[in-house]
Amino acid sequence: MTNSELLIPGYHIRRGSTLERSQLVKFIQRTYQELFPTQQDFAHLAITVEQYFSKDTPLWWVDFSHEELGSGEGIESGNISSPLLPATPLAPLGETPRPQWLPCSSTSSPVACLWMGNAIDQIQGDRHAHIFLLYVLPEHRRRGIATALMQYAENWAKQRGDRQIGLQVFQSNPPALNLYNHLGYQTQSLWMVKSIGQ
Repeated sequence: MTNSELLIPGYHIRRGSTLERSQLVKFIQRTYQELFPTQQDFAHLAITVEQYFSKDTPLWWVDFSHEELGSGEGIESGNISSPLLPATPLAPLGETPRPQWLPCSSTSSPVACLWMGNAIDQIQGDRHAHIFLLYVLPEHRRRGIATALMQYAENWAKQRGDRQIGLQVFQSNPPALNLYNHLGYQTQSLWMVKSIGQ
């Protein structure tokens, strides 16, 4: 069994390893394939992972748990806690939390990931946490996983003394934009490009 913690009912989070580079590349490629379905080749994303993925840029995986726990265990009884997890389990707006689940075996495939890094605030000069990637498989969306991962990222950043957290998001990704706006993220700058190709 992997060393994991309950993220939300039915889902456990576990720390990734730098040995999982190929799995991270696959998740990044899935993200871009969804956003840009007409582009076929995303092999260049492996270079991004090669350049930035290290012990200083932590990765977490979310696994779906298939087996239900008996009553009286889990968060409700205080058996599962972490300084990085929210004090109460998160559920999507308007939904009640699901039953507790057993942690998955190490052979389960992740259904979501969070990859964190560092950035320097170009105004104040402070180092701060940066979300490189947050991805949830389509069949596991709208269950509160992304919101819980965002809270996890914020708690990780606070724990190491950061005063802010940042990310980049494509304008062509309205669900992500809506989530980030709902969580209080604000646009600080715009990245502008102009095609000057042949």
